[in-house]
Amino acid sequence: MELILASASPRRKELLTFTGIPFTVLSSDAAECSVDDPAETVILNACSKCGAIARNHPGSIVLGADTVVYLPGRKEILGKPRNEDDARRMLHLLNGNEHRVYTGVCVSGPLGENKAYDAAEVVFDRIPDDVIDGYIASGEYKGKAGAYAIQGSASRFVRRVNGSVTCVIGLPMHLVREMLLPYGLLL
Repeated sequence: MELILASASPRRKELLTFTGIPFTVLSSDAAECSVDDPAETVILNACSKCGAIARNHPGSIVLGADTVVYLPGRKEILGKPRNEDDARRMLHLLNGNEHRVYTGVCVSGPLGENKAYDAAEVVFDRIPDDVIDGYIASGEYKGKAGAYAIQGSASRFVRRVNGSVTCVIGLPMHLVREMLLPYGLLL
């Protein structure tokens, strides 16, 4: 049975590659939405991406995922920045503060649809403005929820992570393992 990753994210591809399970990457063009609840947002988006691919690939196992950053004090969900100014705004909001990263996962296949999410707390150190400007100039923020990649040079901003680092990267591997086990795909 074919496994399809419904994501163009190089980070998700890399994490899934580490499992040794063969898979195909097909990017989903499903529109992303945002509702007031970050957990509901990531599950809706993961299932939308998954469903868009699964419709055209019956009999395959399709894996979709979505990640957002959530600022509990402001009750604000941060997705991918639209441009440098938006990235700067996001990084200033995260600067010296705690936030949560939510990643939703959806698996669709012959056994039906299974969906879940994980969340991790991340605490940023105080980052000088010139360091934020340098990070933005590097372009690493592009396509990243909350405008940063914990596995990249933004790792220097992180004081602490409580929870799964793979959740923060964008694919909580413990959930993926649980969801693929019924198909005999061992991680």
